[in-house]
Amino acid sequence: MTQTGTIYLVGAGPGDPDLLTLRAARLIESAEIIVHDGLVDPAILALARPDAELISVAKKRARHTLPQEDINVLLIREAQKGRDVIRLKGGDPLVFGRGGEEAEDARAANVPVEIVPGISAANGAAAASQIALTHRDASSIVSFVAGQCKGLSDQDWSGLAGKGRTLVIYMGVKTAPQIAEKLMADGLTPDVPVAVIENAARPNMRVVRGLLAGLPQLITQHAIKSPALIVIGDVTARDDRVIAQTAVEATQ
Repeated sequence: MTQTGTIYLVGAGPGDPDLLTLRAARLIESAEIIVHDGLVDPAILALARPDAELISVAKKRARHTLPQEDINVLLIREAQKGRDVIRLKGGDPLVFGRGGEEAEDARAANVPVEIVPGISAANGAAAASQIALTHRDASSIVSFVAGQCKGLSDQDWSGLAGKGRTLVIYMGVKTAPQIAEKLMADGLTPDVPVAVIENAARPNMRVVRGLLAGLPQLITQHAIKSPALIVIGDVTARDDRVIAQTAVEATQ
């Protein structure tokens, strides 16, 4: 009887191979099969051994190479063949990475699963742009939300942003107009500072800044593309910040 392999849900971090954990790098370098997201940087995939099988399950807005349920089936099927499977995800598997769903299905199929954390997109973006998500003088609370999901208009975001708080929005480029409208309708003032961080921790990273009311125009003006994070709060406009050399200042 073939011994079941293990599914490793591995966080690839924000893109820079130097930001991989040692555990993640070792697994990638030794993997026989890697099932990876579209957000995983090619430089990270280049660490795989020459004979490794690389399977892309890249997802784009409204179009998935494989539905999530089929990805889960793929991981389990390969593991049941006796292969150790690396499921490689941008950021961290458990922060908007659907790693929880994949782990649940693996356990239900009696397939061993291990989760290897990665630097989340939010942490990587904050470090690369030198924006403190929490700051003793500006913010003691930080919240993460998804800006691209079903029922966005019905979600209650009141209290997630405002004085003393930082809000980080994943996958919000396409829905920026609805996000700005929603936050202002929930009581946030139009002049709250915002920053949009594109391609965080990569050589082509850009940081653009403005105000909440102008968020949609900010994204359009600078032709911001995914992957990008939106950070809302006073931490994005501190006078003593140090801007990365690759950043672009947006004036309004």
